[in-house]
Formats: sequence, structure tokens, C-alpha cells
Amino acid sequence: MKKIVLTVAALLLISAGMDAQNILGRLGERAKQAVENNIGNKIEQGVNDVLDGKKKDKKSSKQAEEAQEAEEAQEVATKVEEADAVAQNAKNDFVRGSVILFEDTMDGEQIGEFPSKWDIVDEGSMEVAIINGKKYAQFTTDDNTVTPLMENPKNYLPEVFTLEWDMFVSKSSTETTEYGEETFCVEFSYPNIDYRTSELRFWWRSWDDGCSLRYYIRKPNFQGDADYLDGEYDDLIGKKVIKKNAWNHFAVSFNKRALKVYVNGIRIFNIPSMEAPGWFFYHQQGNFKYRGFTNVVLAKGGVDLYEQKTTNLSAVERAILETGKFVTNNILFETGKATLKPESMAEIEKIADYMKKNPSARFEVQGHTDNQGSDKINDPLSQQRAEAVVKALEGLGVDPFNLRPVGKGSHEPVADNGTDEGRAKNRRVEFIKK
Repeated sequence: MKKIVLTVAALLLISAGMDAQNILGRLGERAKQAVENNIGNKIEQGVNDVLDGKKKDKKSSKQAEEAQEAEEAQEVATKVEEADAVAQNAKNDFVRGSVILFEDTMDGEQIGEFPSKWDIVDEGSMEVAIINGKKYAQFTTDDNTVTPLMENPKNYLPEVFTLEWDMFVSKSSTETTEYGEETFCVEFSYPNIDYRTSELRFWWRSWDDGCSLRYYIRKPNFQGDADYLDGEYDDLIGKKVIKKNAWNHFAVSFNKRALKVYVNGIRIFNIPSMEAPGWFFYHQQGNFKYRGFTNVVLAKGGVDLYEQKTTNLSAVERAILETGKFVTNNILFETGKATLKPESMAEIEKIADYMKKNPSARFEVQGHTDNQGSDKINDPLSQQRAEAVVKALEGLGVDPFNLRPVGKGSHEPVADNGTDEGRAKNRRVEFIKK
């Protein structure tokens, strides 16, 4: 019995050993698998963590980009607001007058010659030179005063006008002199008065001090030296109003009594009341390099004291300003002839007045007829009528060189030739600015 028990026990032990081995083997495999699974899980988790990290990084990066964009947008908005504030404070309101009285770009001038549209007032000399591809009138002595050649040399400025010019701002020759001073002025004077002027004076000392702009303005009802206003805007270069070693644009706008001064589009001075001048001249003193000016434009009109208006313009001025031409049905001829009727002269005088104020403007004077009659008659008749108008303008002091008569016959109607009203509109004279 014991043997049987022992045998069974032995078998059990053997079996148990074998099962244990199997179990251990299976456990080993499972443990191995568990380890592998664990490693795999950790690797997978690690990968997932990395991927999640990347996602988080991407998310964070995107959030950072969005934050940066928002910040940049805010900066731009702030800059725009600041720019708007500067623009509002600076009042960049310059508007050139609508009728050009004098203009000189120097384009047709000969290098080395005295500028043909200018004259010396008291002393000095100048010649046409070129810098940075632009011709300009260069002063060639240390003290110079020049004025434009005008029909009435000391009384040609209207009640409302603008004046512009370009000037090359360069290093002063006295930059090492503490109080060395060189100036460029535009001076406004008065009819029959040579020595009582209002000045806009540009001061050059050195690059450290830069360039300053000062005004010395004669008050209305002038009685003596005490009746002047003056003021100064310091260091135009340091404040980046003027560009050094470059061309700069200067402008003034005058309206009956108020004067505004602009540098490169920025209003520097707004002077409410000064005596109305009759003429202007440029004055230079000192020996700074490249001293001179170009692109001078004097024009009638501009911005009114508080707002821009054009109600003071004549019909001729307004039409040419807005459309580049003036069309009239008020120049009348005798039927079938090129003889002007007396009542036509009032209209022709208006046109002559405009052309004399704009002596450099050129026009094509077109004669138009209705369709009554053949082209064989109307074509030469329209040419003769255009020539008659040019002759009448010449008689009133207009330079015929600026006028070219052209007969258009009935070939360019603007209304129905089938009615009396339409034919009356087609019988017209047009002044086309060229």
C-alpha cells in the first residue's frame, strides 16, 4: 500500500515537476511576453508621449504664432494710430494752386549757362548745374539774390497762391565752426518796397546742429521793426524732417493773410496773419556745397483759410482744371462768314485773361460747325473761324505761338443736328490744353 502511495507520490512529484517546469516555462514565456509587452507598451507609450509632445509642441507653437501675430497686429495698429495722430497733428494739407503762374523745371536749360527764367536782384551769380541726375540753378558766389522773370517784377503775387521748390541739402562748409552760419532764404517783399521783407530763412551750421528753419514775418499794417513775428524750428535733419545729402521739397501756401510752410509734405509753420506780399525772391549767403534750387512752381489758388474752395475760380479756370479744355457757344460769327460778332469779345477776353496768367500753356483752338451746308464749305469755314479767334486773342496780348487753330467742320457733333437747339450746341469753339 505504501509502495503504491509512494509511487503515486513519486509520480505526482514527477508530474508536478514536469507541470512546474511547464508552468515555469509557461510562466517564463508569459513573463518574457509580459516584459516584451511591457517594453513594447513603454516604447509605444514613449512614442505616443513623443507624438503627444509634438502635438503639444505644435499646439504650443501654433498658440505662440497666434500670440505673436496678435502682438504684431497690435503693434501695427498702434503704429497706424500713431501715424494717424502724427498726420492729424502735422496737418499735411498742402494743395497746389490750380492756375500755374510760373514754372521752371530747368529741363531745357544749358549746363553752365545762367538760367533763362531768372534775373539777379542786387548781386551774385548763378549757373545751371546737375546733381543726382537733376538740373538746378546753382549759386556760384557767396552772396546771391535772384527772382523769376515776370511781366510785373514786383507785384505779381495774387491774394491766394502756393510756391514750391526743390533744394539739395548738403554738408555745410562751416561744420567745424561752432557759430559758423550759412543761410538760404525765400523772401517775400511788397510793391515799391525793396528793403522791408518777410523771410523764411534756412540755417546751416553743422551736422551736429543740423538745419533749422526760421521765419521773420512782417505783420499787417506794418509800422516799424517791432511789427514782425518770428519763430524757429530747430534741427530739421536730426528730427528727420529733412533728408541730408538728398533732394528735399519745400512749399508755402498763402491765403490773403495766412502763411503755411511745408517741408517734404509736413507742415512746419502755420502763421495766421502777415502782410500780403507782392513778389518773392531767393537769397543765399555763405558757401555751403550744392547751394541752389530747381522745380519752382508758383500757382494761383490753393487751400482756403479753413477749407479748400474753388468758387473763386472763373469758368475758364474751372473747366480747364477739371477737364483740360474750355468749350463755349458764346463766340459768335456772322452767318456763313468768319467775322466775329462784337458780343463775342466778352468771352474772348475771359479766355485771354486765363492765357496771359498761364503764358507757358499751349492750346489747340478748334472751330466746329453744324451740318447745314456741305463739308466743302464747312471745313474751310471752321478753320477760318478758328484763325479769327486766335487773331482776336493775339490782339489782346496772348502769344500766338501757344495757339494752334484747327477747323473741325461738322465732323464732331455734340448734339442732334436735327433740331435748332442741337445745331446751336454744335456751333462752338473749343480750347484744348496741350
